[in-house]
Amino acid sequence: MTGDLPIQIRCAGDGPLVLLLHGFPDLSLGWHHQIEGLAQAGYYAVAPDMRGYGGTGGPPQAEAYSIFSLVGDLVALVEALGYRQAVVVGHDWGSAVAWHCALLRPDMFHAVMGMSVPFQPRRKQGPPTAVMNYLAAKNGEDPLYLAAFAAPDAHLAMDADPQTALRKMFWAFDGATPTEDQATGRIPAGRDMLALISDRASLPPWMAQDHFDQYVAAFRQTGFERAIHWYRKIDANWARTRWLQGCKITVPAAFLVGERDPVRNYTGHFESEQGEWLTDLHAVTVVPGAGHWVQQEQPLIVTQAILSFLWDLSLLQAA
Repeated sequence: MTGDLPIQIRCAGDGPLVLLLHGFPDLSLGWHHQIEGLAQAGYYAVAPDMRGYGGTGGPPQAEAYSIFSLVGDLVALVEALGYRQAVVVGHDWGSAVAWHCALLRPDMFHAVMGMSVPFQPRRKQGPPTAVMNYLAAKNGEDPLYLAAFAAPDAHLAMDADPQTALRKMFWAFDGATPTEDQATGRIPAGRDMLALISDRASLPPWMAQDHFDQYVAAFRQTGFERAIHWYRKIDANWARTRWLQGCKITVPAAFLVGERDPVRNYTGHFESEQGEWLTDLHAVTVVPGAGHWVQQEQPLIVTQAILSFLWDLSLLQAA
């Protein structure tokens, strides 16, 4: 129990604490390779089911999923584990949370590594979804799903058939999927993302059936609405973080992304800015051929990249 939310974790090892944060639609299960590898190397690797996911669950209302609640969960988790500090590693939405952990509590989260989603500083232009929609219209493009997911019914198609939803999303964002079948991240008006992904979608090469079945069972139990709430708070998070305007991440940092990650189509331009906003940037790694699920597609490469970053921090030598 951490505060008012019981957080389910997967963990192994003993030593300096490393938190592994998953994104959408993922679970702590997605870090199983890294948990084992970090534990063998002398670290205490802990991957929580994030708020709204899996065994952790969470409140039904969207207001409970602000960036402050998500960071607060991890502060409470570090304390509950008996630690004062942790290195935080995030993937996808977990990266956004990890970056904010380093921004808001650099005393506790003394190093950060993001995967797939680079750090994006707060911009003055206005609420992010309005800016996304304006730019899409200006450029003659369909809106990004990031804005479309704010709709009250965005989760319903996923809830109706979790097995198909997960199979399509894993396939459409995977590095082994042909480019013409990968998701673009854009959704025409009146359509939903799943309808745009081919019914030919199959499990990615790295996804064993029993592994996939665990995902399906988890989302059948929880549904997708709480996970989608994270997207519904994007504009509210922007409105409540004016005081972070211009702030840089000063703790040691690293970034990793799959070469063929479709998310790069709409966040890739931020990658060139990482050295400007991460003042102690140790490494930027692009994993050849990998897509969005990089830590499962190329587990050895990703685990080694994390370990190389941790070695730079000299945590074991100081222990």
